Amino acid sequence: MKIKQIDVFQVDLPYSGGTYKLSGGRLFSSFDATFVRITCDNGLEGWGESTPFGATYIAAHALGVRAGIAEIAPNLIGRDPRQVDRIYDAMDQALVGHLHAKTALDIACWDLFGKSVNLPVCELLGGSTGEAMPVISSIYAGEPEDMRGRVAAHRGQGYKSHSVKVGASESEGGPSLDAARIAAALADRQPGEYYIVDANGGMSVEHALRMLRLLPAGLDFVLEAPCATWRECISLRQRTDVPIIADELALDDRSIIQLIADDAADGIGLKISKNGGLTQGRRQRDICTAAGLTMSVQETTGSDIAFAAIVHLGQSARPNLLRSVLECRDMVSLQTASGDFPIIDGKVRAPASPGLGITPDMDVLGEPVASYF
Repeated sequence: MKIKQIDVFQVDLPYSGGTYKLSGGRLFSSFDATFVRITCDNGLEGWGESTPFGATYIAAHALGVRAGIAEIAPNLIGRDPRQVDRIYDAMDQALVGHLHAKTALDIACWDLFGKSVNLPVCELLGGSTGEAMPVISSIYAGEPEDMRGRVAAHRGQGYKSHSVKVGASESEGGPSLDAARIAAALADRQPGEYYIVDANGGMSVEHALRMLRLLPAGLDFVLEAPCATWRECISLRQRTDVPIIADELALDDRSIIQLIADDAADGIGLKISKNGGLTQGRRQRDICTAAGLTMSVQETTGSDIAFAAIVHLGQSARPNLLRSVLECRDMVSLQTASGDFPIIDGKVRAPASPGLGITPDMDVLGEPVASYF
């Protein structure tokens, strides 16, 4: 079984909520998605997706995904996609870094691996726990009562986990507005709900401390990616008892190992394309498990193929350490593939079908923008 051809597709995914607001005044109305189809000499096809959250979230952007694939793809022709670690070695030899470019290719290889042995990807990642996993909403930064309403709307759909965005500039309202956002989002908190307050690295230590001191006592949440640098996050961690979750700074094996060595966080947000795909994600899952760090398996953003990868990796994580998986399909208004991934009572399980368990919609994906063979 050898890779015969690699096709690349591009699709704009409109944000389902109109305009998504992040800290630092970052606004997003659509996301430039890259999809990969790997075809083997036996006719099997594997699919992967990589959709950066614009060009200002981390050092990744959509044009870079496709440029990176152009560097890598010719070096994969003729290789066995089931040798996922050897495939990654070949990608690293062809291009240093650029994990977001390697992700779609890596996921497509796992899809092929599963199809070749008639097993779902989660079984190949270590085995399915069989547990239904809570999905987490993504509540963009806005007016406090609007955010409260959006949490309530997701609660009405069965969601028990919510990621609440903060990081207001001083001119917008600064720490006072962010404290009000948190208080409003948690105002109707129900038993068993889990809240991440996520600044996406957009706060200074001063901002974070002022915000935390303005909050009512007893609010139960974790603070994700409060600051942009390692030093700032450690400084904040030393001065607050709020659990800290690393995200943008937890990029790869080495940074997660350093995070553990420095006791810099209590858990990580493992975003698959940011962290390099399922091959990297599997290893980082195990590093976190050994250290007792909690995990939320997420994506920068993405559609149905990205969601399938999230679910399969989450399904292989220890339930006591897995806090949630991101329902990224909820963030976009375009369906790119079908699959058996229903959300029931706010939870999801991986399907038993081979590979990722998805069927791409070729009417949506259109014709390839590049092919390698």
